[in-house]
Amino acid sequence: MDLRKLKTLIDLVSESNVSELEITEAEGKVRIVKSGGAVVQQYVPAPMPAPAAAAAAVAALSAPVAAEPAGHVVKSPMVGTFYRSSSPGAKAFVEVGSQVKEGETLCIIEAMKILNEIEADKSGTVTKILGENGQAVEYGQPLFVIE
Repeated sequence: MDLRKLKTLIDLVSESNVSELEITEAEGKVRIVKSGGAVVQQYVPAPMPAPAAAAAAVAALSAPVAAEPAGHVVKSPMVGTFYRSSSPGAKAFVEVGSQVKEGETLCIIEAMKILNEIEADKSGTVTKILGENGQAVEYGQPLFVIE
C-alpha cells in the first residue's frame, strides 16, 4: 500500500465519525484507530521472503509524507480518472499561470463512465498542476494550487 493511499485513509478517519478502520490487501493489513482525537496507525506487512524486501518496506513506510503545497489547494471530490482537457488533443482547461474565476472548469474526472467537471472554488492564478493527465486520482488528492 503506497504512502499516498495511507495518508488519504488517515485523513478520512480523522475527519469522519469513524473510530476504527481496518483494510487487508495482498501487501499487508492496515488498521487505523482514532483515540481521543489522535489517529493511531498500525501497518502489518504481508510476509516477505527476503530480508532486503522487508528493509525496503520499512524504508517506504518511514519516508516523509509530502507537505501540502502553499496556497489554496483544489482537491479531488471523488475517485476517478483525471483529464486536463475535454477530449484527447483538445487544449487543456488551464495551464500553470492561468487566471481562473470561481466556478470555472479546471479539469474533468471520469468516474463510472460519467465525466464530472471540477470547478475552481476560488479565483486566482493556477501556480501548480499536481494531477497527471489520464491518471487515476483518489478522493481528497490535491489536483491544483491556486494563489
